[in-house]
Amino acid sequence: MSQPPSQRPSIHDVKAIAIPKIGHWVGGVALAVFVVIFLQVLVINKNMQWEVVGQYMFNRSILSGLGTTLLLTFLAMVLGLLIGVILAVMRLSGSKVFQAASWGWIWFFRGVPPLVQMVFWYNLALLLPEISIGVPFDGPKLISWQTNDLITPFSAAIMGLAFTESAYAAEMIRAGIQAVSGGQTEAAATLGMTRWQLMRRIVLPQALRIVIPPIGNDTISMLKFTSLVSVLALPDLLYSAQLVYARTYQTVPLLLVATIWYLVLTTILTIVEHAVEHRLKSEHHSSTGKSGGFSFFRLFGRQQEAL
Repeated sequence: MSQPPSQRPSIHDVKAIAIPKIGHWVGGVALAVFVVIFLQVLVINKNMQWEVVGQYMFNRSILSGLGTTLLLTFLAMVLGLLIGVILAVMRLSGSKVFQAASWGWIWFFRGVPPLVQMVFWYNLALLLPEISIGVPFDGPKLISWQTNDLITPFSAAIMGLAFTESAYAAEMIRAGIQAVSGGQTEAAATLGMTRWQLMRRIVLPQALRIVIPPIGNDTISMLKFTSLVSVLALPDLLYSAQLVYARTYQTVPLLLVATIWYLVLTTILTIVEHAVEHRLKSEHHSSTGKSGGFSFFRLFGRQQEAL
């Protein structure tokens, strides 16, 4: 005899029974074993010489190399982004000459590794012993410099890093510009804005907001790329550590010092990047309508004030 509907068990009365998965247990045990081995090698192993690491963490030469690393990162990113903006605008221009020149720059410097570039720029004097400004084809020279006086290890490092960054930044900024809604450019055109005003006041600010996250990742990558300048004997963080352990024969502790500083700087840049992203998202939400779209009337009002 069937039970009446009121006495039948409902789906809410059925209790789910968790079935242990063997893969989870095996993965957990393997992870625990790995952590134990890692801690044994990193902490317990006396050959790590943590007392030496603490001794050199704030050594004057290490801190000087740290400053050089930060300076290289800052200058390479600033110059790379400036050149990248110009290249992106050229790539999107109506001029075939500008498009071809921008494409050629991006193709070359995105294809040649920064280490090869730095070595090439440092040895530029072998190709051009003298750099001069004047009438071409052996005409009179107005001013000239010895290439070795201009191309120092520092300038060669900046050129290699900045030119590489400019190629990648150009493609990111171009994608950001193309992501801006065409309706906004049409609205700005109705206000009588020139193409330069449109690019400077409407398109580029929004494009930069879009490309800020990948630029943040590029900054972190650039911080690590600066370690390549050690081949030019430029005393950055890594090369400063190498100079110390070449004298003291304490290779592992000094490499740990450099590693810790790179991790600290990367962590700081990551926190800053996330804070900037959060701030931009907040500003974006506050400047959009309830539907999440861009408000034409807000755009119209702001541009009227700007004009």
